[in-house]
Formats: sequence, structure tokens, C-alpha cells
Amino acid sequence: MSYKCKVTVIRKECYEDLQEKYLANPKSGPCHFFKEGQEFIIDSKVYNSMCEGKFCGEAWDAINRYVYAAIQGGSIMEGWTNDEKMMIACCNDGTRPVIFKIERLEA
Repeated sequence: MSYKCKVTVIRKECYEDLQEKYLANPKSGPCHFFKEGQEFIIDSKVYNSMCEGKFCGEAWDAINRYVYAAIQGGSIMEGWTNDEKMMIACCNDGTRPVIFKIERLEA
């Protein structure tokens, strides 16, 4: 069976105090790559091309293992979330993280 995965941007955070203290550009603000509510449908055909401008490379590095498990039909986070086909994860940017909902879809 073939599966797809839906990745939804559910929240963008911005920690201005940390940006002010630690960043070269202390007024960086929230992530400019994503918008809340934005959705991506990913299957095995597009999985390897996500970093070609379609998705932030740093964010993809943080979530791609969950996406890969989903498109393979695996349980993303059995026992951790209230639905084993879903995971909430975020990118690695400590001053402006983007939070994603990752869902395995039946094809």
C-alpha cells in the first residue's frame, strides 16, 4: 500500500529576547519561510526533492524521519501522541521555531 504524508505549519514562535541577546541580526523576527496553515503533501516520489527550495533545509532535517516513517506506512509516534499516525514536531531554530503537525494519510 502507498501512503502520503501531510505536513501542516500549526504555529510560528519568535523569542525576541533570545534574538536580541544571541543573534548577529537581533531583529530577525519570526521565520520568513513558512506561514501558519501552510500544508505540504509528501509521497515517496517527492520525498527526496523537499530540500530543493520547497522546504527549509533546517526544518526538513528536524522532521524528515517522521515523514519517512509515515510514507512507509509506519507508526509515527505510537504511545506518544493520541493518534499513532500523527506527530507534533518543530524545527531546530531556537529563537524562531516553526511547529509542524505531521500526519500519515491513507492513499
